Amino acid sequence: MIQWSGGKLLHIHIAPSASYEMEELQQAELIAGRGIVGDRYFNGTGTYSPKPDIREVTLFDIDVLDALERNDPPLQSAPIKLTPAEHRRNLTVQGVPLNHLVGKRFKVGDVILKGGRLNFPCKYLEELLGMPLYLPLYNRSGLNCSIEVGGIIKPGAKIEPID
Repeated sequence: MIQWSGGKLLHIHIAPSASYEMEELQQAELIAGRGIVGDRYFNGTGTYSPKPDIREVTLFDIDVLDALERNDPPLQSAPIKLTPAEHRRNLTVQGVPLNHLVGKRFKVGDVILKGGRLNFPCKYLEELLGMPLYLPLYNRSGLNCSIEVGGIIKPGAKIEPID
């Protein structure tokens, strides 16, 4: 079992529908069983909304963006600069072992999430951004989660293990 004492929420992003530009929020309301109020998956207008899956909220590790910019590991011909809005996940976090939280419960502020499955990169993101992201993001493209207990979250919120 991984020893983890907690991390932090850095950014919150939503988009009202598929392909729309991501909007950064200073706070968000998360509704159990639904998602983030105003987000495409809450509204049922996301690219993958018709496909049954856990994607009420998706977390992404800021360290992955740093690694892409360093071209570490070297999976592409040049470094890739990607902003937190461009990875198209809802919550950008730091100090959170996303790959180890599948099936685990954890808190973001007072909200309780449960890790569903690791998110896989898609060709859609490559097409949307015009960048070769599929291989560089493989096995580090975020964590899809369900919301067990909703509430309001803000950047800076602590992320802590429950299980």
